[in-house]
Amino acid sequence: MTLEITTARHDPALLDLPWSVPLEDWPESTLAALPRGISRHVVRFVRLGTRVIAIKEIKADLADREYAMLRNLRKLEIPSVEPFGVVHGRTDADGNPLDACLITRHLQFSLPYRALYSQSLRPDTAVRLMDALALLLVRLHLEGFWWGDVSLSNTLFRRDAGAFAAYLVDAETGELHSRLSNGQREHDLDIAQVNIAGELMDLDAGGFLEDQADPFEVAASIIERYHTLWDAVTGSERFEAGDRWRVEERIRKLNELGFDVDELSMSTDIGGTEIVITPKVVDAGHHSRRLLRLTGLDVGENQARRLLNDLDAYAAATDRQNDEEAIVAHDWLSNIYEPVTRAVPRELRSRLEPAEIFHEVLEHRWYMSERAGHDIPIFDALADYVATVLPAKPEEQAVLGVDTAEMPVISRID
Repeated sequence: MTLEITTARHDPALLDLPWSVPLEDWPESTLAALPRGISRHVVRFVRLGTRVIAIKEIKADLADREYAMLRNLRKLEIPSVEPFGVVHGRTDADGNPLDACLITRHLQFSLPYRALYSQSLRPDTAVRLMDALALLLVRLHLEGFWWGDVSLSNTLFRRDAGAFAAYLVDAETGELHSRLSNGQREHDLDIAQVNIAGELMDLDAGGFLEDQADPFEVAASIIERYHTLWDAVTGSERFEAGDRWRVEERIRKLNELGFDVDELSMSTDIGGTEIVITPKVVDAGHHSRRLLRLTGLDVGENQARRLLNDLDAYAAATDRQNDEEAIVAHDWLSNIYEPVTRAVPRELRSRLEPAEIFHEVLEHRWYMSERAGHDIPIFDALADYVATVLPAKPEEQAVLGVDTAEMPVISRID
């Protein structure tokens, strides 16, 4: 048999690898010491020049099918490992045939779930990982991909600039359709619940799961999270031009679910305007770091989240989602944030810090718009806020977060 290597970008270094040796027996000198997940096939990380590739030994027809599927998923911009090539025609030193190999690029900075749990994850971090998996499954289903083997083992997790992301690793059983039926989606969810519960039970037996975590409840929570997120993302909504408060309402719903906006777009036709929102999972401190980088504003995390939501809505409302983010942020800062905060009368500025005032103006505008049934300009909302809300806030409450008149009297001790 003749060795055949099929790749999108041929690398001569591939010819130097010991293809005539079963993958599990490859010498340590060719391997990269990286954590591997559990797989039904033999998988090894291999150094190839300056890069690292993952090689999976698998039947030839399955290797071809998965290679083609991963290429399609990449074209759809689905978070998945990048296919690198397929190797056919392998034989050992005695001429006996060996299985084919599927080659993918190693996803930098990613880890399998067992490696993450072995680091004693904080409960909130573990929840965010499950959120990331639920989000990945929603994205796959939106594109018509039926996974067929949803599990933590077939997923890699990566923390990237504060964001948690889940990536599909194994597409061996997957099917790509123009659209999934509810029955197909539910079938995937049933598989997910059984597989994830089993994997968490295995972690629990090894002492890697926190004491209060129940594997079955965690697995069920992922499914519940999926349904809630699916409804929030796929729920269609059309509105008249200028009803920006409806955009903010959709963002608020996602925030309440614990997700943030990765991409927001609006399309307009004769029937009105339609919102399309792509969510993402973020880690603590992500918003304040992003806002500081874009605008120089150094504020609290929740304040930063609210300001960034307004920035994203501003970009969508002005049809500038494809513009340089830093330029849009500068315009938002110059045209929206700074004029609003500077318009507050000097005698009232000490009641709240500028970022908190801006946040409250946004909240005030949203409630005014909801009551009115149409978008209220931000400077109209500011005028009403300054006239009716801000003067009633004592400076002590701004600092302490409570009404000092209701605080108990503490006797002096000499």
